Amino acid sequence: MANESGARERTDTAERYARGGGGHAREGGGHARVEGAYWGGGAAGGGAPRALVVAQFVNAVGDGAFYVSSALYFTRIVGLSAPQIGAGLAVAWAVGSVAGVPLGHLADRRGPRGTAVLLALTTAVSVASFLVVRSFVPFLCAAVVYAAAQSGLAAARQALLAGLVGPAARTRVLARLQAVLNGGLAVGAALGGLALHAGTRTAYLSVFALDAVAFLACALILGRLPSGTAATTTGPGSAGGGPGLAVLRDRPYALLALLNALMLLRMPLLSLALPLWIVERTAAPGWAVSALFVLNTGVVMLFQVRAARSVTDLATAARAVRWSGAVMCAACAVFALSGALPGSGGGAGAGAAGAAVAVLVLGAVLQVLAEMRHSAGAWQIGFALAPADRIGQYQGFYGSGVPVARTLGPLLVTTLLIGRGVPGWLLLGGVFLVAGAATGPAVRWAERAR
Repeated sequence: MANESGARERTDTAERYARGGGGHAREGGGHARVEGAYWGGGAAGGGAPRALVVAQFVNAVGDGAFYVSSALYFTRIVGLSAPQIGAGLAVAWAVGSVAGVPLGHLADRRGPRGTAVLLALTTAVSVASFLVVRSFVPFLCAAVVYAAAQSGLAAARQALLAGLVGPAARTRVLARLQAVLNGGLAVGAALGGLALHAGTRTAYLSVFALDAVAFLACALILGRLPSGTAATTTGPGSAGGGPGLAVLRDRPYALLALLNALMLLRMPLLSLALPLWIVERTAAPGWAVSALFVLNTGVVMLFQVRAARSVTDLATAARAVRWSGAVMCAACAVFALSGALPGSGGGAGAGAAGAAVAVLVLGAVLQVLAEMRHSAGAWQIGFALAPADRIGQYQGFYGSGVPVARTLGPLLVTTLLIGRGVPGWLLLGGVFLVAGAATGPAVRWAERAR
């Protein structure tokens, strides 16, 4: 979901969202009710953000268990080879990267709540179908449906959130959702670890059943929410009456989506690149992999909301992304240093191992700080520059960076980092630095174009 990585893997400003015309007056009133209730007020309507938080947590628990155990399930239980799994997932997320826009457009036309419920049910069915997969072709079909539904669900949920939460509160709500996402993933990963420890077919099937039930519960929760404001479905310029898929002709927004996709290349670092780097290129012990994951998860859970507080408009969002790019560049340099210390590559003593762990922890701290600031800035930019009547398709397009990072990121970062070593880390850091610095001019271009 939202992104796993994170999800995701989005906010707005009052001035830009006000361009929804008549829908703005309704949005303004809804904003006062939702924001006050969610942050401690007693007014009606505050249950919507809480329900979104519950849905996020339920999904994250199921996804965490699924992510931890799925690869071994498909290899040990189903009998697929690692290249088959890799190819199938690459194809699936390639489809998912283009499915978000039309499914987001569907949410704009038919309503985000109903679309989100339908896509949550579709995801549940696709996960359940993994229980009966016995060969590559059925696995590929189920994976494609899963990836497409996940991408569309993310866009529909963003559009639903835009109708339920006022512009000034969205950054804080999304930050809370991100923190809850990480907590749920941690709980789910622990449950998945129990299945891995048991190693039986029944244990693996229980994990997949848990994830399917989690999506069913998510559909139930989303279905009980209000339909939101009419901002995405009413007005003379609404998605139903204007040109379809207008986001594909919005060049400034497309550039911002590209820059966001480059910034999201951080996603495979923690899950793939760093584990390989630690084992093959540093003197650090294997447990450092888990330590860095726990560090990242804990920091996001505790500090994501605080990190997003200062992002209140497009100017502060652009600064946050620029800062994130610079800090990610520094993190890459520190990770590169961990492989250049004495004793790297194996056979090192306790002193060398301790030094490597210390450097890796420093790099991980820089990475998670950059991650939280980038998330806050990207939320604001993605929502603020999206027309109020096309939030679904715009969010689907902006969020396509997540499946792109899932598809191309592993190949790119492993080729750069494991294949090239220190120069690869420095090159990747330069990519983050340039992408972050270019976001500000791109945002100003997008503002002028509106």
